[in-house]
Amino acid sequence: MTTPTPPLAVLAFSGGLDTSWCVLELRRRGYRVHAVSVDCGGCDAAERARIAARAERLGASHEWIDAREELVARFLRHLIAGHALRGGVYPLVVSAERVCQAAAVARRGRTLGAALLAHGSTGAGNDQLRFDVAFAALAPEIPSLAPVRATGIGRAEEEAALVAAGLPADAFARTYSVNRGLWGGTVGGGATHDPWASPPETLYRHGTIDPGLSPRTLVLHLTAGLPSGLDGEELSALTILERLDDIGARYGLGRGVHLGETVLGIKGRVVFEAPAALLVLTAHRELSKLVTSQAALFWNDHLGQLYGSLVHEGRYFDPLARDLEAFFRSFSRRVTGDVRLSLRPGAFGVEGVRSPHALLDAGRARYGESSSLWDGRDAEGFCRVTQAAARLYAGTGEEASPC
Repeated sequence: MTTPTPPLAVLAFSGGLDTSWCVLELRRRGYRVHAVSVDCGGCDAAERARIAARAERLGASHEWIDAREELVARFLRHLIAGHALRGGVYPLVVSAERVCQAAAVARRGRTLGAALLAHGSTGAGNDQLRFDVAFAALAPEIPSLAPVRATGIGRAEEEAALVAAGLPADAFARTYSVNRGLWGGTVGGGATHDPWASPPETLYRHGTIDPGLSPRTLVLHLTAGLPSGLDGEELSALTILERLDDIGARYGLGRGVHLGETVLGIKGRVVFEAPAALLVLTAHRELSKLVTSQAALFWNDHLGQLYGSLVHEGRYFDPLARDLEAFFRSFSRRVTGDVRLSLRPGAFGVEGVRSPHALLDAGRARYGESSSLWDGRDAEGFCRVTQAAARLYAGTGEEASPC
């Protein structure tokens, strides 16, 4: 008698504590487990080999999907164009990567004829929405499951189960949850939960910043809003982001703490390290100021925050997101040129910008003195027209201001 083949569960697999335990739980429920790790950056060859070996040791088959180019083309280019920062500080390090990873897992699950799509999210954070919505949008016919959320298991219990399965205990993973990708990295848990506590520098890749690093200058070239060159060398946006991530991390750039609300309405706090993201966002915005109008930049930044919220809150598949992306593509058409960035330990800044589309013309407008575009009489008339509303309001007998 032939033994029936168990149904296939395709699991989004990071190799961390939660997704590792999910392999055991899915197998306990009678599934064959195919673990899919989606590379959105941040993993070297040794780390990829370690994650693959971990999945196989737990009894799952495993594969890597390289989604770095897709991440840049479908997600990061729009976050860059919209200057998207959550809470004014956080460059949505994990948000876009999770949606990209969820989409890749859903597509792979359909190809393999999976009976179940699974992910390792808990019931407390934002990732559960990103995975659930992507699975529903791209593979609605396949049921999905988040075993950690469904069982309510704690991290200490997960670790005990993995130790019993032959994996060594990891005290750091028991306390902290670490995410690392092309757009940056985050660390949550432990000391990050106290809003008064300074995060230990050991949570950052290079620890304490070396004050002896010599200052340096970078020239970043953008073409239609996307990084396309670094220090005179023409490169892909992906390669530039990887190089900026490495350089910036050594200088201790892009470090910060984000405190905000999760989609479910509770407060959360994470340490983040996103040197490439903050360097590129800063460069794009400064170049945008040179080549676009004040009104265009105002609405671009407002719509960028809206777009960032859609991605962050798991609503990337809302048609509104496609409309906003069309705006960003149009806005970025003029954002071509060079940005000179100065780097020193723990800080960076923009030294200069230039573009063939520059709207700042020193030959026609001498700021603080005069302009070849108008004379003093024109300026006086402009001021008189601008006064009109204030004069009319004053004539009503009401105070124009509380001064």
